[in-house]
Amino acid sequence: MSGIGIGQRPQNRRQKAVKLLWIGIWLVYLSAPVSDLLHGGHSAGVRVLGWIGLVAFVSWYFALIFRTGRGETNALVLGSVAVLAAQSTVLSLTLGREWLVLYVYVAISSGAALPIQFARWTIPAVSALMTAVALVVPGGVSFLAGLLFPALLGGFAMTGVRELIRTTVELHEARATVAQLAANEERLRLARDLHDLLGHSLSLITLKSELAGRMLPAQPDKAAQQVADIEQVSRQAMVDVREAVSGYRRPRLSAEIAGAQVALTAAGVTADLPAEPDLTGVPEGSETALAWALREAVTNVVRHSGARRCTVELLRRQTLDGPMLELSVEDDGSGGPGSGPGNGLMGLTERLDKAGGSLEAGRVRHGFRLVARAPAGQATDVGSGA
Repeated sequence: MSGIGIGQRPQNRRQKAVKLLWIGIWLVYLSAPVSDLLHGGHSAGVRVLGWIGLVAFVSWYFALIFRTGRGETNALVLGSVAVLAAQSTVLSLTLGREWLVLYVYVAISSGAALPIQFARWTIPAVSALMTAVALVVPGGVSFLAGLLFPALLGGFAMTGVRELIRTTVELHEARATVAQLAANEERLRLARDLHDLLGHSLSLITLKSELAGRMLPAQPDKAAQQVADIEQVSRQAMVDVREAVSGYRRPRLSAEIAGAQVALTAAGVTADLPAEPDLTGVPEGSETALAWALREAVTNVVRHSGARRCTVELLRRQTLDGPMLELSVEDDGSGGPGSGPGNGLMGLTERLDKAGGSLEAGRVRHGFRLVARAPAGQATDVGSGA
């Protein structure tokens, strides 16, 4: 059907032609009124008026069916159905029982164009009106049995078709919304990864560049080593960015602890770091979230704090929510992050929330402290700072 149905607005000429053909097929049941006009023995004037009335009815019927799904008010649609019912009544009373078939079209258009809460009343009302007119029109009772059932069945069948199409449209919209949310989530993930990756790497490059500049006049060999380190960090940053873009970036705590040692040492900060942890049984999502937390915390210490010492601890703790792996990073600096949470801390909060953990960050008596928690496995120590 070219992707167009009742309840959907045609978008191009082809869809309009298909819908017009689909609706026009059912006009074959107007053969009784047409035959009455051609062979019913009416005068010329009556036939002319009859043709005018039939064309007006069909035109109004087409307009009502085509408007379905365009957002008109229910009052306007009810008025249109009333006009069709009035035309059917006038034509049936004046031209005879053959015109009672028009009520079937009124019932069907009512079911197609009105919500179910209205159609469940208008369809029986149209059927009742047809019954009343059939009792008045000569010979109308003999036609009533063949028309009453199609009017009720066709009308309520169209309400079912309308609801089915409405549900299908809502399903398509829901799928589009899910796709949009997935795209937004991927953009957010990429933004978090790039912020955390490049913030750390660029901070380390800046520190080593400053060291190389200071060493260059008197200690060219050590300056050359710093430049070699800068090259290595830059290459690793490129690899990390490619992995982040591909969605394969999975930082590990052991690697981040080693990286923290390098960054803190380059910044002249004395580092107390845990030994390589035993993460047996720790969910991958928890380790990844805590690794990002360590990277962001160390980057903040290097860039903002002005600290002389930084202590990192990694412990398992038993809580009411079950065993948790707790990472704490504390420095003795005075310049920590700003007064409000930055992009890095907000990104960490989102990561830990996804992993089922939490984040606490704020001033302490002698500096700044960040504590990240994520679900863990067995309740045994995995390492601590010196």
